[in-house]
Amino acid sequence: MEGKGAFRRFKNALYQQHPDLISAWHTLRDARARARAVQWLADEGLIDEDAAQRFQRDHPEPALP
Repeated sequence: MEGKGAFRRFKNALYQQHPDLISAWHTLRDARARARAVQWLADEGLIDEDAAQRFQRDHPEPALP
């Protein structure tokens, strides 16, 4: 999916064609958002790299269905 509105089209397709995957998608999306936030904190020097690595180790990405 490319172009403007790609994420909206993805979400629409998910909800319409694969409602059984909505929970898994939300879990994956939230886990990746937390990982990006922790990495941003480390990049900005707000937490040390060891703390960021510990977070990544203690919070692996969820398994896909």
